[in-house]
Amino acid sequence: MDRFVVKRPRGDAGSSGQRPRPEEPAPEQPRWQEIRAEGLSCDYRVLFGKAEADEILQQLEEQVEYFEGEMTKVQVFGKWHEIPRKQVTYGDPELTYTYSGVTFSPKPWIPVLNRIRERVTSDTGHTFNFVLINRYKDGEDHIGEHRDDERELVPRSPIASVSFGACRDFVFRHCASRGKKATRHIKPIKLQLAHGSLLMMKYPTNVYWYHSLPPRKRVLAPRVNLTFRKVMAIAKK
Repeated sequence: MDRFVVKRPRGDAGSSGQRPRPEEPAPEQPRWQEIRAEGLSCDYRVLFGKAEADEILQQLEEQVEYFEGEMTKVQVFGKWHEIPRKQVTYGDPELTYTYSGVTFSPKPWIPVLNRIRERVTSDTGHTFNFVLINRYKDGEDHIGEHRDDERELVPRSPIASVSFGACRDFVFRHCASRGKKATRHIKPIKLQLAHGSLLMMKYPTNVYWYHSLPPRKRVLAPRVNLTFRKVMAIAKK
């Protein structure tokens, strides 16, 4: 990941080139890492310390109620498939969200989700009214290449991806470098999203880059990922 990371400066070093010494040492806070490539703009940092992340993961495992039945299928090239993970949506009551041929109505917010959402808002200044939660029981569960570009999303709004549990590879692939009809050779970007971390995917990332969580058979522990979004209410026909 390092070749794509631009670390934000901590402050002006002054004309002498030396960093001024603080009067009192402040506790070290994880810095934002800026991940940049052609058409890709993401910021990454660890948002929750291990103890708090462990506590939140336990609450998510106990309190989140995942979809069942027909809501666990998606349509790909006209055929319906069982998704290789668990998923559910929570959010404001007037919203819906449609992708892969399925329209989701969110469940009402619960305290642990509000806790995470408020921390993300406090840290980034962005507000969110909807969250998609994916639970991967182990490295066999995965999600294929896709873009978050649904019509319900507020144009140019960022998506905040918060991860708990097993560290998994997260792969970006440029739209011009996919498959046999690729017109350019642009190397994929692989990140490792840590327990308690936040990845801010900003415009225009989802215009040009697909992302995925590929299978990793050596991963035995579960992972829960929450993607907070700003969604518009779509008038019903």
